[in-house]
Amino acid sequence: MQRELYAEEHEDFRATVRAFLAREVTPHHARWERQGIVDRSAWLAAGKAGLLGLAVDERHGGGGSPDFRFAAVLAEEFVRAGASGLAVGLHNDIVGPYLTGLATEEQRERWLPGFCSGELITAIAMTEPDTGSDLQAIRTTAVDAGDHYLLNGAKTFISNGILADLVVVVARTTAEGGAHGLSLLAVERGAPGFERGRNFDKIGQHAQDTAELFFHDVRVPKTDLLGEENQGFLYLMRNLAQERLAIAVAAIAAAEAVLDETIGYVKRRTAFGRPLARLQHVRFEIAELATECAVTRAFVDRCVREHNRYALTPVDASMAKWWATELQKRAADRCLQLHGGSGYLRDSAVARAFTDGRVQTIYGGTTEIMKEIVGRSLLS
Repeated sequence: MQRELYAEEHEDFRATVRAFLAREVTPHHARWERQGIVDRSAWLAAGKAGLLGLAVDERHGGGGSPDFRFAAVLAEEFVRAGASGLAVGLHNDIVGPYLTGLATEEQRERWLPGFCSGELITAIAMTEPDTGSDLQAIRTTAVDAGDHYLLNGAKTFISNGILADLVVVVARTTAEGGAHGLSLLAVERGAPGFERGRNFDKIGQHAQDTAELFFHDVRVPKTDLLGEENQGFLYLMRNLAQERLAIAVAAIAAAEAVLDETIGYVKRRTAFGRPLARLQHVRFEIAELATECAVTRAFVDRCVREHNRYALTPVDASMAKWWATELQKRAADRCLQLHGGSGYLRDSAVARAFTDGRVQTIYGGTTEIMKEIVGRSLLS
């Protein structure tokens, strides 16, 4: 089925992304996986290629386009290249909206040029050791101390946690519990009391640094508050739809990529004197996955269109996120089975798809949370 989502300008951008990946990422990715982190020079190269700050105003060095289709192209090509280390999607699609939508003009002038050039790498710190998808249970505190806040607490599983120069921290600024009293503070590298823990040894995405963060009486100037005090939960809910859509876009691209690789494999691989592709069971498996991918692709593309006209609902974003990521997980598992023993080798494409993609049903809100959001919308 012919896709109708993209125009010529998006396909031109796709060619730029592919050239960047071939030149700056693919030759180095195996080394990044061994060292557990990408080179900072890769971020500078991404900025020079125009891949950072796609939606940031041109006067701050960005692409100046709110068209989410450019971000979707970027996600698709990074996934298809197996480039899980350079987290430009996190930087552009998840952290970016907080800076462009909430920052004051002074903050934008201070942070956005580096954001777009790759000199300033970003992260967002929501998850805590005892708090996962339940943001209302956040315990990190930011106490008013006059012209600054005193920030105390710990965050975990923070992508870009080691490399980040600017971290958007979700903290409680009132004693009131629940969704009330959360605020967003921008914490810069080198702030006294801001410490980074270990770079986690994950089962996948080895090149992507994921860390613990600790805050011990960190003085955060009130000029580094993003938006209004105590409105953090509202801001998070507003931006989570784009985060979940971005995850869905990557998920369906990953499912399609592992399926395409497996189709090629079963055509080449023989068993009992004939290609695997001639076995009815194999054909049925491929037919089922191809159909699921086609149906999911249609829905995710529709969500991208809705998002571009500011009409994507949190419920639809949740549907897209949980369905596409569960398909990604299922596709990787079934394709690995079709590869047999060769699929279990760590350096095989299907093994990397299996391990790198497993987290997709967890971060950005677990599948269970996504189902709760959808179910509550229908039954409350």
